Amino acid sequence: MGSKLGFREVIGVIHLPRLPSSKARIEDFDINVLINKVVREATLLDELGYTGVIVENYGDNPYPKRTRDPLTLSVLSLVVREVVKSVSIPVGINVLRNSGLEAYSIAVATGAKFIRVNALIETIITDSGLIEAEAPRLRNIRYNYPGVKIYADIFVKHGVSLNLTYSSILANLTNIMYINKLDYIRGIVRDYIERGGADALVVTGLATGEPPSKDYVNLIKKYSTIPVIVGSGVNPSNVSSYLEVADGIIIGSWIKVNGVAGNPIDPDRAKFFINKVRECGYLIEK
Repeated sequence: MGSKLGFREVIGVIHLPRLPSSKARIEDFDINVLINKVVREATLLDELGYTGVIVENYGDNPYPKRTRDPLTLSVLSLVVREVVKSVSIPVGINVLRNSGLEAYSIAVATGAKFIRVNALIETIITDSGLIEAEAPRLRNIRYNYPGVKIYADIFVKHGVSLNLTYSSILANLTNIMYINKLDYIRGIVRDYIERGGADALVVTGLATGEPPSKDYVNLIKKYSTIPVIVGSGVNPSNVSSYLEVADGIIIGSWIKVNGVAGNPIDPDRAKFFINKVRECGYLIEK
C-alpha cells in the first residue's frame, strides 16, 4: 500500500559498545550477549517498519583513521552476519572513522547491502587527523564484488573539508581568480556521483545529533541526481520538514534511551518516531 507522497528511507542506527581488539582486553566481553542484544534491536526496527538498519562501531572512540585490528573486524563481521540473517530489511555498516574498504569487505562476506563512508572523495581535517578520500581504495573490490551500495557523507560532521576550504580561499583571491562557492559545491556533488560512484549522499549537521539546515539539504538535493539522506539531528518535530525535500533519513540519537547516542534503542521512542513518519504520509507499508 502506497501513500500520496511516496516512499522515503528511514534507517535506524545500532550503536555498538566498545569492541574487543588485539591491543586491549575487555574483561566482561561475551560475543553471544552482544549478538543477542544487537539482533533484538535490529528485529525491533524491522518489526516497527523501518526500511533499513545500519550497524556502527560507535563505542570505539576516539576513532583511528582506519580500523584495522583483526579482532575488532572479526567480531564486527560476526555481529553483522547474525543481523543480516535475522531481519528482512537491508543492513548497512559504518566502520569509523573512515574504514570504507573494511566495511565493504564485511558487507561482501555477510550479505549486508550498503555501507556508509565518511570521506569518499574529500580530504577532511578531523579529530582523528587528516583523512584522505576512500574512493581509490574501494575501486578494485567494487569492481570484483559489485552490488554493495555506498552511502557517502558530503562535508561530513566532526570534520572540515579541505575541498571546500580551498574553494573559499580561491573565491577570496578575487584579484587572481573567482570561483563561485555554489558552483564549487555543485562540482563536488557531481564528483561524488561521477568520480566517487556514490549511490546516495548523506547530509549532516556539524556534530552527532545536530541537524543540518533545510536550505542546505535543499541545496544538495538541487544538485544531486542520486538520493539525498539526512544523517543527523532528525527528531519528531522536524522530520516532516526534512522529508519534504530529502529522500530519506538516518535516525540514531533520538530513538535511543533518553535520546542519547550510544544508548540502547528505546522501543517506545522508536515506535513513536516511525509512527510520526507515517503520519506525514511517506512510508509504504510492508
